Amino acid sequence: MSAVCGCVGRVRRTAGVLAGLMLLLAAGCSDGKADAGSTPSLKPVPRPAASMPAPAADGQLPRGGRQLFPKYQLVGYVGLPGSPALGPLDKDLDAKADKLEALAKSYALGRTPLPVLELIVVVANGSPGKDGKYRNRLSDEKIANYLKVAREHKMLLLLDIQPGRAKILDEVKRQERWLKEPDVGLAFDPEWAVGPSQVPGRVFGHTSGAELDGIAKYLSGLVEQFGLPEKAFVFHQLSARIVSNEKALKQHPGVVAIKSVDGIGSRSAKESTWRKLTPTRATGVHAGFKLFYQEDARHGPLMTPAQVMALKPRPEFVVYE
Repeated sequence: MSAVCGCVGRVRRTAGVLAGLMLLLAAGCSDGKADAGSTPSLKPVPRPAASMPAPAADGQLPRGGRQLFPKYQLVGYVGLPGSPALGPLDKDLDAKADKLEALAKSYALGRTPLPVLELIVVVANGSPGKDGKYRNRLSDEKIANYLKVAREHKMLLLLDIQPGRAKILDEVKRQERWLKEPDVGLAFDPEWAVGPSQVPGRVFGHTSGAELDGIAKYLSGLVEQFGLPEKAFVFHQLSARIVSNEKALKQHPGVVAIKSVDGIGSRSAKESTWRKLTPTRATGVHAGFKLFYQEDARHGPLMTPAQVMALKPRPEFVVYE
């Protein structure tokens, strides 16, 4: 089975999982009641305050300095509280952080390992919700808890967004209070960014280089305004049709764009997807690679760190779901 076909299977399976995501509301998700029935605004949306964890030292990256590459090798876990089907960061965060630390060291190859907690803060849903946007949001309290763990272990926190029918830039700007922090970056899952008449999980979503550029430009503005170190901006891609006109994504000061090549399947299938998608990267975009603990293993042994790091170009961010 090809990596793309394998991911179609994941979309269908995940759609079944998402159909039951109303259970996650009890775990701290919001279904958009604050702006139900209205067009999302770019203005800040009033929300109950969540206490901010102790700030990162000196406005630097978690393990020092202000530049990500070439000093650091990023290795991450994906997750959502209470949903093990969406990655290992569903619970037992301190224990998972310890495992991630050991895993990151196996990828270092002369660089300094920098582990990453990629938290899904906006999750696409198979039902419309109160505002018809087919997505749920994680509460600030839950995000603060993950940031606290990330800071205790000197790790980077990535906020992952699956926007459903919502506009991606609206959802990004809604996370501004967190993105102003020096140790918080952004990840975007465009396969879950669907059109106004589409349902996540039934079709592949889509984005464009111009849309990615708009996000990068916004992040660059935050870096400049608040004197932040380089900010990671990851976008996941499993097939060429997920992102059109990638070359429209330009380089912006203080923003490190990373294209994470997704796709489920055997080692040969994943390597084939890698060879198809990495040459289309825009100028300055770094390479990332994603592995799936359960789904990839159905097609053979999970790729080892040595096998992953033998890919050309070498991935500078490796993430596990």
